[in-house]
Amino acid sequence: QVQLVESGGGSAQAGGSLRLSCALSVSSGYTSAEKYIGWFRQGPGKEREGVATIRTRTSDTFYADSVKGRFTISQDNAKTTVYLQMNNLKPEDTAMYYCAARFGYLRFGPALLAPPNFPNWGQGTQVSVSS
Repeated sequence: QVQLVESGGGSAQAGGSLRLSCALSVSSGYTSAEKYIGWFRQGPGKEREGVATIRTRTSDTFYADSVKGRFTISQDNAKTTVYLQMNNLKPEDTAMYYCAARFGYLRFGPALLAPPNFPNWGQGTQVSVSS
């Protein structure tokens, strides 16, 4: 069983910062060495989209163009918590943010931001950015 719990959402003004956390717990049945944790978001009336993903074994990261240079995904040393540092926030960043996990290799590239490639999801945390 895989559990993901997001925290750290809230309200910010444009230009401000927020830091999201995703705590991951995994049962002993998941033995794949390859694990990816991604952050996704879904704004009002929009489809869910990928924001950033980290390959936990190597710490390789992949970002959506819309957040490059503003958001940073990272993990703690135990590789049980993944963070999303969001700087220079914009009103269009307003969305419900979800973290998701995938076990098993995925080719580096846009597939790392595709929601169907991530079977395990948290409940989400709301981020609201005002102008």
